[in-house]
Amino acid sequence: MLAKRLAVLVVPVLIFVSSALAQDVMNPTPVNQISVTAGRTFVSTQTIQKYDIPLHFGNPASVDFNYGRLLKSHTIFGLYAEVPVAMFFSMDLNTPQNLIPKDIGALFVTPSARLNLFYSDSVTPWVSVGGGYGRFRESSNLNFFGKNPGPTGTNTGVVQFGTGVDVWFWHKWGFRGEARDFYSGVPALNVNTNRSRQHNYYVGAGITRRF
Repeated sequence: MLAKRLAVLVVPVLIFVSSALAQDVMNPTPVNQISVTAGRTFVSTQTIQKYDIPLHFGNPASVDFNYGRLLKSHTIFGLYAEVPVAMFFSMDLNTPQNLIPKDIGALFVTPSARLNLFYSDSVTPWVSVGGGYGRFRESSNLNFFGKNPGPTGTNTGVVQFGTGVDVWFWHKWGFRGEARDFYSGVPALNVNTNRSRQHNYYVGAGITRRF
């Protein structure tokens, strides 16, 4: 099921990228962008309702891969289609009782629209919005001891809001700083926090290339 869901998102993207590359052989103007950034993901503390105790989330190392394609430009504005693919492998969970999985991982794939200001200049701020698919991996072990009796995989819809800036410092290479909110459903944590959705805030920096 996971493979089918990812295929629905990834296959059209690969076709789109292949088509873009073929077109750009005859087009010297850079209209494609690829980037990779690294940073951390933050989730706010929640409260386990039955016991009125806090549930803390770690701030794991995270990465975001991105492909963007310029669709239309007007004066100083550039409208891009982009596909952010963000993930973290292990976010530690902590609460005083042995109730929850030891950690979780996550993957977010969110096709989006991005609007760049001063899109052809050396410094280009931008905003992004979109949505897609998310997958949480819950640990098979509980936070203190024993096996996790709950699910170890959860699918969810995701809405993505982002902002950032690209600084083109050398030919077709640039620096990217970005902050994104992957607003998703909640992972299966075996407890009631009175929430059906949560904010997964990603902040990162890295490199980008246009071609």
